[in-house]
Amino acid sequence: QVQVVESGGGLVESGGSLRLSCAASGSILRIYAMGWYRQAQGKQRELVATITTDGLTNYADSVKGRFTISRDNAKNTMYLQMNSLKPEDTAPYYCNLRGAISILRTFDSWGQGTQVTVSS
Repeated sequence: QVQVVESGGGLVESGGSLRLSCAASGSILRIYAMGWYRQAQGKQRELVATITTDGLTNYADSVKGRFTISRDNAKNTMYLQMNSLKPEDTAPYYCNLRGAISILRTFDSWGQGTQVTVSS
């Protein structure tokens, strides 16, 4: 079983910065991909950014140039540096991990979410 815990959310003024962290624990053989998602009130969950084991990244157009995703493979930890935050970035942010716990068993785990609130 894989546990995923996010941290680092909070309240910040428009233009400010926050850094989110996502830590995975459990019987992890390998993590293939990690990603951040968010779900604003009344909207569908949307991709924010993803990163592969090799460090390949992908960003939503709305956050390109402002957010940076990174990971520490040795610690099974992922980060999201968010700069120039806007009120429309307000949402709970969720961490998603996909990988394997053995040769035959894969996992797709979500964290409980961390709230990011940007005031205007």
